[in-house]
Amino acid sequence: MADEWKASAAVEGDDRSWKLLEKALLASVQEQRRARRWGIFFKLLVVVYLFAGLALLAPLFNLQKGVAGSGSHTALIEVRGMIADQEAASADNIVGSLRAAFEDANTKGVILRINSPGGSPVQSGYIYDEIRRLRVEYPAIKLYAVISDLGASGAYYIASAADQIYADKASLVGSIGVTAAGFGFVGVMEKLGVDRRVYTSGEHKAFLDPFQPPKEEEARFWQGVLETTHRQFIDSVKQGRGERLKVDGHPELFSGLVWSGEQALKLGLVDALGNTSYVAREVIGEKELVDFTVQESSFDRFAKKLGASVAEHLAIWMGFQGPALR
Repeated sequence: MADEWKASAAVEGDDRSWKLLEKALLASVQEQRRARRWGIFFKLLVVVYLFAGLALLAPLFNLQKGVAGSGSHTALIEVRGMIADQEAASADNIVGSLRAAFEDANTKGVILRINSPGGSPVQSGYIYDEIRRLRVEYPAIKLYAVISDLGASGAYYIASAADQIYADKASLVGSIGVTAAGFGFVGVMEKLGVDRRVYTSGEHKAFLDPFQPPKEEEARFWQGVLETTHRQFIDSVKQGRGERLKVDGHPELFSGLVWSGEQALKLGLVDALGNTSYVAREVIGEKELVDFTVQESSFDRFAKKLGASVAEHLAIWMGFQGPALR
């Protein structure tokens, strides 16, 4: 009997020990969870304070480098990368820089330094029109486009509005054409056994849908849109360059081909060979360069990337984007 009681007591003692150990382990886990939650909270708080500070400092970083009253100078504006909305070379940024440069009383001349493959015809056209307007409003200030590595398509569209265009002998110039590309997934869907169901209230509302076979009449229509945009591009270039273009005998001039700077000079696409320093020093007569390019802060670049729409990028990838000057 005594032995049974001792055995029972030992079992109860073991149970209590396990329960105590279990409670201790649970308490430890809960404490770790609380510590982790507080750690995440404080890290988020630091991030919030960091971006709040950057937001307050952003206007300082967005100021243009050019400052009125800095003495006689050549104003420099960079056109770099894709010409598109919300990009560094957007129409709003370039036009704002152009206006600031022309309005500065100490600006002796303006250089538009270009290194771009082109982009949106709308953005390019906006910049083109503003350059021509500013040239009329400020006739004493000449604007020179200087192409470095690449001045193609929409970038050349912009350059053609300048008083003169300069390029390096090895620069790539031209590409006067329009493109709109996408993908077709009809065959893939057939192999996978997937049906596409689209409901529209317009006969041609889904004519760019990459999951449906193209219709001949819709393909002709879309080609007409591209040709209309191409004609607008050509008309603007002819208006900007005038008789300097060697159109006669060169039917390929507006075919979308691209030439070296040396070849472009012979075709009248550029006026002379030279770089930014040469134009400022020898053509404008003022070697002092002041950069009027709108400078985006790191905060702005991060915010744009963070706020970029996934749907927009998918639409571009799947072929729903509009025409592009490339």
